[in-house]
Formats: sequence, C-alpha cells, structure tokens
Amino acid sequence: MSHVPQSRKGRPTPERGDTELARLARAVRREIVQMSHRGRAPHLGSCLSCVDILVTAYWRVLDIDPARPTTEDRDRLILSKGHAAAALYATLAHRGFFPMDELATFNLPGSRLPEQPTPQGVPGVEAATGSLGHGLSIGLGMALAGRINGLDYRVLVVLSDGECNEGSVWEAAMFAAAQRLSNVVAIVDFNRWQATGRSEQVMALSPLVDKFAAFGWSAREVDGHDISELAESLRQAPLDPDKPTALIARTVKGKGVSFMEDDNNWHYRIPSDQELQAALDELAES
Repeated sequence: MSHVPQSRKGRPTPERGDTELARLARAVRREIVQMSHRGRAPHLGSCLSCVDILVTAYWRVLDIDPARPTTEDRDRLILSKGHAAAALYATLAHRGFFPMDELATFNLPGSRLPEQPTPQGVPGVEAATGSLGHGLSIGLGMALAGRINGLDYRVLVVLSDGECNEGSVWEAAMFAAAQRLSNVVAIVDFNRWQATGRSEQVMALSPLVDKFAAFGWSAREVDGHDISELAESLRQAPLDPDKPTALIARTVKGKGVSFMEDDNNWHYRIPSDQELQAALDELAES
C-alpha cells in the first residue's frame, strides 16, 4: 500500500485538514439523521459510529475518482456492515459520486438508495452487503484478483464488532493470511453494541487484536473518531509486508448526538420530529 496521501494514478485528491474533515463528518451525520427520519429507516446508531472511518478513508486514503467509479485500478471500500448504508451513501454523495439531493430518496420506493447497499444502485457501492459476515470474503476476492491481474489497488473492509460473531469472518481471515494479502485492511467498527446487547456479553469478542494476530494478521487498536490517527494507521498499512492488516477502531454508537450516544435503543429507533430537530441542533455548524 502507498504511504503517501497523493494519488498513485494521477487522480485529483482533495486536500483537506483535520478540522475541515471534522466539519465534513458533522455534515455527513446531519444527512444521516435526516435520511433515517425521512426514509423511516433504523440502524441510526450504527451509521453514526462509522462516519469518521468512512470520511477518513474517502478523503485521506482511497485512490479513487468519482468521475470514473468503475476503473479497474481503483481502490475499493466494502461496507460489510451493510445496515449502515445511509452512512456510506451520505459519504459518497459528499465525495461527488452522485448528486447530494438524491439522498432525499433514501429507502423510498423506486430509489437507487435502498436500506441495504446494492451495486446496482448508485456509483461507488462495491458490493451488496445486507447479510452480515460476507464483506471480508468479497474484499479478499477483489484483492486476490488485483494481484492476479497485476493491479496495484487497495481494499478496505469495514466490519461491525457484532459481525465478528460470524464464522465466515474467521474463515476469510485465515484465507487472507494464507494468501499473504497485504493489500487488504479490515477495519472493525468496535462500538461495543449489537442488536440484542453488549457485544462482549453476546460473544467473547475480546481481545480482537490478539485474535486477528493469531489468525496471521498484523493488528492494532485505534481511536475510531480520531481522523488523524485513523489516516496515519491506514497509510502505514500494511503493517507487515507479508500480512493483511486489521484495525480495531474504538467507537461510540450514535456518535455526535448526545442522547443517542452509547444507547442501543437507536439500533432500531427512528427519530421523531422533535428528536430530529434536537439532533440537527447538536450537529449544526459551530
């Protein structure tokens, strides 16, 4: 993987500092709460926890061109936690993959923005990931294809912590290590919640860094809301030239809206008119 923020292929790369990207992340979160309210779609807390990861990836790490979203040598990002599709859509729209006003159609009949991602929808969506536990395998297939075809691209896969309950994740982890797929980075959005309770209580997930390391990966823990730390860790990947990289990103479910933070009710709840306004007030430009 490249260790420099410039495009390897001569593509235009936005130059934005941490403060500007933090403002952008706040704008993405504003879009997400409006999309949830308007489209009557749940999983708001899960969307808000991964925003900083997506913003960092799309503005600091991925070598992509929104005007050419299917070029063979593009970097790829797979949102394996497909229930957070609204976060991906809002990020892609801000990055220029499709018009911002299309976000108003999220989860509405006939929309290109269904509640779960589909590559038959808007540009920039790489895979259908509504069923958890498959995104890492898809990303590994893309990474292996790149190697076979002599293409120098990176594959980032964003997983949820609860998704790591799936055996398919660990089968994929073993395959990645066996094939020495160092052009892959798995980022686990560790917000400590899943549908029915605390992730650590549902399954014995920790220590995830040690688990990935035992499966042959280079792994480290990062602050999933620190854009600078995320960018630096992603740019340093691969941490070992012969191994895939796993970043366990500590996050807060519902990040950015005080009454949603670390409250698992927002896994399924949809904001009322009053809650929408309160959230937008908190996320307003400072």
